[in-house]
Amino acid sequence: MKQQNACTTLSFLILFVLHCSTTLAQGPAAAPAAPEAPVAPTPAPPGPTNVTKILEKASQFTLFIRLLKTTQVANQLLGQLNNSNNGMTIFAPTDNAFSSLKSGTLNSLNDEQKVELVQFHIIPTYLSSSQFQTISNPLRTQAGDSGDGKFPLNITTSGISVNITSGLTNTSVSGTIYTDGQLAVYQIDQVLQPMQIFAPRPPAPAPAPAKSKKKKSAVVADSPDDETPADNNSKAAATMQNVALFGVAAVVAAFYL
Repeated sequence: MKQQNACTTLSFLILFVLHCSTTLAQGPAAAPAAPEAPVAPTPAPPGPTNVTKILEKASQFTLFIRLLKTTQVANQLLGQLNNSNNGMTIFAPTDNAFSSLKSGTLNSLNDEQKVELVQFHIIPTYLSSSQFQTISNPLRTQAGDSGDGKFPLNITTSGISVNITSGLTNTSVSGTIYTDGQLAVYQIDQVLQPMQIFAPRPPAPAPAPAKSKKKKSAVVADSPDDETPADNNSKAAATMQNVALFGVAAVVAAFYL
């Protein structure tokens, strides 16, 4: 009897173990793996700053943009801003500034002068508004020689006012269009007129011929034109006297012969 009970108990234990194993084997399925998130593409490095697009966005600079493009200065700026660490400062005249010029002024300039006019509005270094107070004059622009009568540009400050003079034009900065630490674009209400183009100096006179080193004779013969009427009468009287004496001598000689 005891042996039968033991067998029965063992059978229950075996069935229980098998049941548990089956239950564990048939447990809930694992959740599917989450799809991988797409990798964001690496942003492209920003391109060089485009000056004409900045001016187009600001509007009222149509004529200055046209000059930048026709003179090819816009392309030069694009390359310089991309390859230089010095930065750039541009004084951009408004359309009203160009309208205030004398009629026909731009048309009277040749291609080289138009390039110089545009370059005269560009300083080949970055200048923040605070740096205007400490700069040294005259400033050298991309137009070249800043000497007197050439392309000098002087900037002075009075409080928050920034005044600019070219020797022919006096104006001031009327606003900041763009600044990013490398490029600064400021609005001005007059076209900066360089003296080299609009008030050129006359060419220097030719040097005087060298003086002769030969000494002039100390004695200068009198010219017949320098004789007075009295001198002429004296000479005539002397001549008549000589003729008379010659005649007397001839008579005396004939008598003794």
